[in-house]
Amino acid sequence: MNNWKIIRRYEQMPDLPVLAEIDVLVAGGGPAGVAAAETAAACGKSTYLIEKYGFCGGAAVAGLSGTICGMYMASDDTGAAPEQVVFGFTERFRQALAERNGVTEPQRYGKTYTVTHDPLVWREVADDMLTAVGVNILYHTAVTGVIMDGETFKGVVIESNAGQSVILAKIIIDASGDAAVIARAGLDTYFGDNGRIQNPTMFFRMAGVDMDKYLDYFGSDTICPPKVTEDILKCNQEGWDLPRHKIWIFPTTRPNELMVNATRLAGQDGRMLNVIDPVDFTEAEVFGRRQVRAYSKFLNQFVPGCEAGYVVDTGVEVGIRQTRSIVGVDTLTNDDVVNCRKRDDGICRTPWPIELHNGNKPKLHWLINDYYDIPFGALVPKVGENILVAGRCLSAEHEALASARVTAQCFEMGHAAGVAAVKAIDTHTAIRKLNVADIRKTMMANGSAL
Repeated sequence: MNNWKIIRRYEQMPDLPVLAEIDVLVAGGGPAGVAAAETAAACGKSTYLIEKYGFCGGAAVAGLSGTICGMYMASDDTGAAPEQVVFGFTERFRQALAERNGVTEPQRYGKTYTVTHDPLVWREVADDMLTAVGVNILYHTAVTGVIMDGETFKGVVIESNAGQSVILAKIIIDASGDAAVIARAGLDTYFGDNGRIQNPTMFFRMAGVDMDKYLDYFGSDTICPPKVTEDILKCNQEGWDLPRHKIWIFPTTRPNELMVNATRLAGQDGRMLNVIDPVDFTEAEVFGRRQVRAYSKFLNQFVPGCEAGYVVDTGVEVGIRQTRSIVGVDTLTNDDVVNCRKRDDGICRTPWPIELHNGNKPKLHWLINDYYDIPFGALVPKVGENILVAGRCLSAEHEALASARVTAQCFEMGHAAGVAAVKAIDTHTAIRKLNVADIRKTMMANGSAL
């Protein structure tokens, strides 16, 4: 971490070419980054989006998480129809996926619902939405340094195979998921609960499934029935290595295909893996792929309909649930979540349960027939001007983040960040001094339910 390039003073900029001087720079092309960049550019702001891969999607695509979680209310009535409470950019993106047959109808997930998307269609929808409004996308590019004037962000250093250059921007939105821009400036961040963070997971897709036979055995709930857990435990007694006992399996948009969320990745010495560290990241990738083979063998042998199933692919990277969080002007607390706190400064509804992955099985705390609001201040770092974040690196306590980090909420946090960036530029107002009521009003005009 000590060899990061941190450029502290604006007058001491490096001798690098200035690629562009723009209004809004978005770092990271996951759901939050796509929403932020599209929102800002649609309002006429010159906008660049920097993404390390050759496509957008973040954990939803590179991590193959494959679902848009967080749109629907939870209920104890398992026969209740899906009740959607999150709209705005989230619904626009879902509709664009649906127009290309790239998303399923709602599927039962315990006490709520989710939808499964096609990761290839996700990439194409993001490309088209961003280019349609004039976002300048730089794939295969990373932010490696920051340009600072005291505590004010002036721009970033980017690097690709073409070399290094500088982008100067009026507002920067850190949608990296890892608070990478914030950290490169030396601002305060933290990891989970005193360093304890959620496990990563290696998702995989299985094709060649007899879906009628599979659904007759597994059922329509994407969370596995007790009989599957019992078989996993029996296999482990016989020497198998299946560390996660409650697995989730989602039918996809493709015929005879399942998306499987089954693995649980910890260090081989038992430690918790922090994928900010490339040593831990590498270990997660290697052993994640090995676990995929173990779980696919289990499905072949113990889940009817999967006898002839085969692994199509795994994530480009392990599915990351948590790394750094910023120290924000406001913080989403565990109590905010469990008490379903509503706020005048809320920029996103969240009905998703606390879904905590840091033990032998996930912890689920359901929010029944209710939701809470994510405050705008959780996107604004306590120190630092001309910058805000969007996505899972928001300022949140450990269990609160286990609810707020999912795709629908990342879309809406990005939507809010994009609106805030536009308003800050148009009114010459610092991000932290913006009137949140104005941000909410614009978001609602864009279709968000607040």
